[in-house]
Amino acid sequence: MTEHLVVETNSATTSEEKQIDLDAEMQRSNVEEILEGLDRDLIGLQPVKTRIREIASLLLIERVRKQVGLATLAPTLHMSFTGHPGTGKTTVALRMAQILHKLGYVRKGHMVVATRDDLVGQYVGHTAPKTKEMLKKAMGGVLFIDEAYYLYRPENERDYGQEAIEILLQVMENQRDDLVVILAGYKERMDTFFQSNPGFHSRIAHHINFPDYSLEELMAIAELMVQQQMYTFDEKARQAFLEYLRLRIEQPHFANARSVRNAIDRIKLRQANRLVKQGGIICQDELSRLDEVDIRQSRVFLNR
Repeated sequence: MTEHLVVETNSATTSEEKQIDLDAEMQRSNVEEILEGLDRDLIGLQPVKTRIREIASLLLIERVRKQVGLATLAPTLHMSFTGHPGTGKTTVALRMAQILHKLGYVRKGHMVVATRDDLVGQYVGHTAPKTKEMLKKAMGGVLFIDEAYYLYRPENERDYGQEAIEILLQVMENQRDDLVVILAGYKERMDTFFQSNPGFHSRIAHHINFPDYSLEELMAIAELMVQQQMYTFDEKARQAFLEYLRLRIEQPHFANARSVRNAIDRIKLRQANRLVKQGGIICQDELSRLDEVDIRQSRVFLNR
């Protein structure tokens, strides 16, 4: 249907030419709302947000070109998201699924998250049904495969991951108009994975790297999480949490925003325990305030 986007041109324009209101097209798709939500809800990640906006713009233009009869090939939309844990890969993938749906590139716009255990079987004849079942669930949307490099284990000759890979590659090629696959994981391991599986690399159109958050961004994430949960930091607690972050970043298994969320959950536990031990009459402010003492009880401070 092109009637809604065709605007009559002036007399100097031939009758075959058409003008398209791209602002109106973007507004009708509701994609801008998703992009604005991405800017609002995710701290930092500016290169990622810019790339997602570029992809959305490409898809909008491709859709409009098709509507006015310009020759176009269906864009390849499979993606690779690389970065450390807690850098927003799953969140951005979910928003990408919504964008693809709004612009008509997938039917449903849902996202199915899978790992090796969801795709690879443990005995002969087990892998194909598992992989096909996950693909069936994801069809019409996005299949997000986390730590995708674990699909390939060359050191194990009896591993069934290669069977899952072959099925995935076939579906990614033959049903790319109804399914988008996003592979995710650490960048170095994903690079090795693609070298070992060139079929995957050739089918991936967009490689997006998610940078680690800076200390300031992590603190902003913490402030946002606390606010969303209707808690508050006073100034001493804020400084204590900033000190906590400086120490935690240097420790093993730090996972960016995920570690921040876990830390806040533990702080809430200590606050609740403190208030219950204290007993008596408390005011509403005490229910929402996270104190410095709740933060400094962390093992991060004790193990310095």
